[in-house]
Amino acid sequence: MIGYTTGVFDMFHVGHLNIIKRAKEQCDYLIVGVSTDELCISYKGKAPVIPFEERKSILEAIKYVDKVVAQYDRDKYDAWKKLKFDLLFVGDDWKDSTFFNSLEEQFSKENVKIVYFPYTPSVSSSKIRERYLKHNNPDN
Repeated sequence: MIGYTTGVFDMFHVGHLNIIKRAKEQCDYLIVGVSTDELCISYKGKAPVIPFEERKSILEAIKYVDKVVAQYDRDKYDAWKKLKFDLLFVGDDWKDSTFFNSLEEQFSKENVKIVYFPYTPSVSSSKIRERYLKHNNPDN
């Protein structure tokens, strides 16, 4: 079975590692899509702290990852057409969203299963960034 997950993976942390490890436990071959800097800017309005090539290199060094690909857009169905994965791993904060309900319907016709992992709100790149800024700018 081929699995696929995507993310920005900025300021790589244990939450990222846990998602990748859990995904690899459920498939034989794991492909990880990494959002390009341009994609992040287009939907988050800001660039990642760690540049794309460095984030890609970090993921390529992780033993659970079999292949890393650039994610130029957020179209998971288009990614499936190119990569032909069997399982898509995403955080459960997407569950029951309009976007993923539609995607589940599309993927059910292709025998692709979406696996939702529990989202860990206490660990995120945004929270790491906030702690860093607070620590380095105590006046704020």
